[in-house]
Amino acid sequence: MPGPDPVVHPTATVHPQAQLESGVFVGPYCLVGGQVALGRNARLESHVVLEGLTEIGPDCRIGSHSVIGTDPQDVGDKGEETRVELGAGNILREFVTIHRGTARGSGVTRLGDRNYLMAFVHVGHDCRIGNETILTQGATLGGHVAVEDFANIGGLCGVHQFCRIGRYAFVGGATILTQDVAPFSRVAGSRPARFLGLNLVGLRRQGFDKDRLAALKALFNILFYSDLNTGQAVERIKAEFPSSEDARELLAFVGSAKRGFIKKVSDPWDRESD
Repeated sequence: MPGPDPVVHPTATVHPQAQLESGVFVGPYCLVGGQVALGRNARLESHVVLEGLTEIGPDCRIGSHSVIGTDPQDVGDKGEETRVELGAGNILREFVTIHRGTARGSGVTRLGDRNYLMAFVHVGHDCRIGNETILTQGATLGGHVAVEDFANIGGLCGVHQFCRIGRYAFVGGATILTQDVAPFSRVAGSRPARFLGLNLVGLRRQGFDKDRLAALKALFNILFYSDLNTGQAVERIKAEFPSSEDARELLAFVGSAKRGFIKKVSDPWDRESD
């Protein structure tokens, strides 16, 4: 059976060509452009602005004064037709901004499913965010940043364009990132940000058992704490963990790092505290 008709507050402005599926709610003083598509049960609180080719998936909630789908902040942008795509079940709190992609980039800024973006988060053009990530208050992503599944970015973080944050990684509050963050790791600080070991709290919350955590510790000991250079550490991990999916993921990430990855260990560091 079809769901309930969309509800649009009388003070909202919705272009007649905008696509609103069943159960959509558009709150007071919202502005929805003609190329916008809102999925089933999506909810816009007051004063939300949606422009351009913007697709909002089902069950998303967009907080007051958020702005999605506006032009990329790129001096080379010439107004090409690019887009924003949000998957299902995303929660965006107040004053979140998400810009469209660029023609020189991927052409799309994309969020997966069930992400939580807290107030004043900014997602720049061509960013790619996976599933079930958390971006805390005031986190700012430059253009072309990739945030992989289950990553957690602390408040007031600044992420340089083209950086990548791996799966299950944790970035401490007010960190400045200019290099990639390896999967499963924890980093914090600025200029330079420092590697702090495994993201043990996050991994345990995601159901990693003791055996898997022990194997990851062994991988990290080789890559981050040994006297080997990165190339030597990679070869040793390949030899010692030939069947480990986590090892393959870690090595693939490190091997594709164009900006380098954060490897400098915080000093002092007590590995036994993990």
